[in-house]
Amino acid sequence: MRRRRFVAGAIGALSGIGLGPAPVRADEATPRAQGWQAVPAPGSTPAAQLRRIAAAGSQLAWAVGEEGRAGSSQGRGLAMLWNGGAWTRTDLSHLDHTRLSDVAGVCSTAAWSVGRPAGSGSPLLRWDGTTWRETTFPGRGEPDVRLDAVAVGHDGRVWICGSRGGAARLLHWDGQRWQWLDPLPVASANLYRVVLRSPGEVWVSGDQSNGGGWSGLVARWDGAWTVLPPIAGLRLGIADLHSAGPDDVWAVGTEAGVGGPPGRPGNPALSHWDGTAWTRVEAGFTVGSLSGIAGDAQGRAAWIAGWNYQDQSRSTYLRRHGDTWTVVRGPAGTAPAPYLNDVTWIPGTAGFWSAGMTSPAPAPPTEAYTERIEA
Repeated sequence: MRRRRFVAGAIGALSGIGLGPAPVRADEATPRAQGWQAVPAPGSTPAAQLRRIAAAGSQLAWAVGEEGRAGSSQGRGLAMLWNGGAWTRTDLSHLDHTRLSDVAGVCSTAAWSVGRPAGSGSPLLRWDGTTWRETTFPGRGEPDVRLDAVAVGHDGRVWICGSRGGAARLLHWDGQRWQWLDPLPVASANLYRVVLRSPGEVWVSGDQSNGGGWSGLVARWDGAWTVLPPIAGLRLGIADLHSAGPDDVWAVGTEAGVGGPPGRPGNPALSHWDGTAWTRVEAGFTVGSLSGIAGDAQGRAAWIAGWNYQDQSRSTYLRRHGDTWTVVRGPAGTAPAPYLNDVTWIPGTAGFWSAGMTSPAPAPPTEAYTERIEA
């Protein structure tokens, strides 16, 4: 069963969060709170959202998601391009996808996206410098194949996490051919994110069944699978992770808790792996979600995108200061605040992008949304 939802964090109930090695301190008055600025992402048809964002530099970025969703009806894929001065829509009329789930790119000729089809199978898209084109891969069109997330290295190699034959797997492009790698040795696993730390070291995150619900899942591929111990929680899914090394991994997500009416918000989950065990870290707020994490130019975890249900006056981030995470707020605007799905570093700069939607509700008039910080 797929446990991903249109708004990943807007479910669940409260549960306890333990102290960790890098506690969060609230710092609402910090001048950095003014650093994040809304950047118009015009032209999306409500309800719309950007699920993931990737940058090749200050002059080139991609963002993907979905638009035109109304209630239970499926929408259609949405893609935007940053040219250094503005976001513009990319024409997807030649494609038939209900949404695009992830995007990764390092230059104008090395960008990839995955999504959900209107029919069977799962599509793989490649950027040709002008638009997105569907490309072939082993298993294309098979009804049990799902491509969930994608990462690309500067060497042009591509890593995709998904599933085939009922098992979670990696699909790898070495520059000449695609190959499905060995199944992840975890039963009933869902993968939501793939992160490339080095050409031979790939990390994935998601969740795994624990009998009565699901626990957080993080694993590493370096020619063989190493599955870290499950991150304990009450229906906990890990939306994103950042690895600075085998003994320094940060994982973010949402704990849905037990029971509660549909739409009840969960609680944010922040965990650190020190090479021996996971430690839960306070997120600085107790109701909401953490959806994305990005490293800086030195490879250290730097920013986390989140959603604070209890204070929706502005968008919410966590920023790392040494060994401490600090709550930082986005630009002032209309309430409720935007819901952020992702954050990413802008290579060659000290800046970052974030992306999501203009409100937490996946219904009209919600539209696609981005923010940027220059330093």
